[in-house]
Amino acid sequence: MTLKVDVTVAALAESDGRFLIVQERAARRIVLNQPAGHLEAGESLQEAVIRETLEETGRVFEPRAVVGLYLWRGTGERSVLRVAFAGPVGERDESVALDRGIIRTLWLERAQLEARSAELRSPLVLKCIDDYLAGVRHPLSVLSHVPADELPELVLAPARR
Repeated sequence: MTLKVDVTVAALAESDGRFLIVQERAARRIVLNQPAGHLEAGESLQEAVIRETLEETGRVFEPRAVVGLYLWRGTGERSVLRVAFAGPVGERDESVALDRGIIRTLWLERAQLEARSAELRSPLVLKCIDDYLAGVRHPLSVLSHVPADELPELVLAPARR
C-alpha cells in the first residue's frame, strides 16, 4: 500500500519559557497547536513556515534552525511529515486578518500545554517542544529547495518504457 503523506511546517517561537500557540478549530474540535500548516506548491519549507505563522498569528516568523522532522501516522490513512523550525517572531500586526479557523493566539509554558494535553492537535506539539527544550537545532542548510525550473530535463520527462 502506498503511503500518503502530508508535508507540514511548524513554528516554535519561544519567549521567556513560553511558546506561541494557536487555539483553532480543526476536525470539529477546538485544539492547541504551534503555528503550522501545509506546504503549498512551489513554496520552500522556510517560505511555508513564514507564511503559515503570519496567517495564523499576524506575526512575522524568522526561521533560524530546524528542530526536527517528524513522521506521524494520525487517524485515517494519511500520515504527516512535519518540519519544525525554531526562531523569533515579531509583534502582532493587527492589520493582518487571521485564518478563519483561528480562535486566538496564546503564550504557554510546556507544563501548561501538558496539563491541557487532551486539547493538543497531535502528539507532535509536545514532541517538538521537548526537542527544542533539549537543545536540538539543525542548521537551515540541511534543507534544500530545488524549483522545478532548475531540474534537468531528464528528471522532468515522463518515464518511457
